[in-house]
Amino acid sequence: MAAIDNQQDDCLDFSLGKRDTLVIDRRYETLSIVNDFIIGFLFLIGSIFFFYSATETAGVWLFVIGSAQLLIRPSIRLAHNIHIKKLGGKNWDM
Repeated sequence: MAAIDNQQDDCLDFSLGKRDTLVIDRRYETLSIVNDFIIGFLFLIGSIFFFYSATETAGVWLFVIGSAQLLIRPSIRLAHNIHIKKLGGKNWDM
């Protein structure tokens, strides 16, 4: 599976075979959305783990990992803004 970076359209194209191509538009926004789903999943599972004393430590670790991931979102937005400035394009809001 080869990735072709199309910077003008801010999308990624993945060849899935001879005729199929997966296109991810607005890659930075998509990455941010995927990150938000992962954060939500980690906090949900961590919350459920707090119901049982046997899984309480694992729940704490999921909260720590989820909290660290909350720092990823502004990093994605910063990378997006720096990427656009480097290309000389206009700044888009996420």
